[in-house]
Amino acid sequence: MIKYQLTTTNKELEEIIVLQQKNLPVNISTSEITEQGFVSAQHTLALLTKMHDAHPHVIAKENGKVVGYALCMLQEFRNGIPLLTPMFNLSDKAINELNEPLNYMVMGQVCVDKEYRKQGVFRALYNYMKENISKEYNAIITEVDVKNLPSVNAHKAIGFEVLKEHQSNNQTWQLIVLRT
Repeated sequence: MIKYQLTTTNKELEEIIVLQQKNLPVNISTSEITEQGFVSAQHTLALLTKMHDAHPHVIAKENGKVVGYALCMLQEFRNGIPLLTPMFNLSDKAINELNEPLNYMVMGQVCVDKEYRKQGVFRALYNYMKENISKEYNAIITEVDVKNLPSVNAHKAIGFEVLKEHQSNNQTWQLIVLRT
């Protein structure tokens, strides 16, 4: 049975790194990229730990092993991963244009182990995140590479809306929001 929780141990953070590495484009086939999706950013254990210390991450575990995760990233980490800095800057601008008071947390990356996909883990990770992020946040923002159609479609299916589409690092991204 899959259990959803916030990260509490260094071992869990290490297992997130292992799962992340397995799903980077350099480590999977072209057909897997197209059919299953991929993760774009690489985190160091040191950065993942700092992020956890500010706000624990959401994980799915089965038999004591991490099988999925959604990283919680506070705005103070906007410069911690250069790939994500433009997303933070664009998020601020897009929210100002909405004229809507959104205090957001960034979902820094979501990933589900291949063996657990299409079983509702993705949706459950986000549901747990919505229920367990601090009450001061009323939105979750993330971005998805438009080439990652499985991720684009999965986020749309659970209610994310596109705020902006933009170019960064030779990629086209959709900046998306889920109101909590």
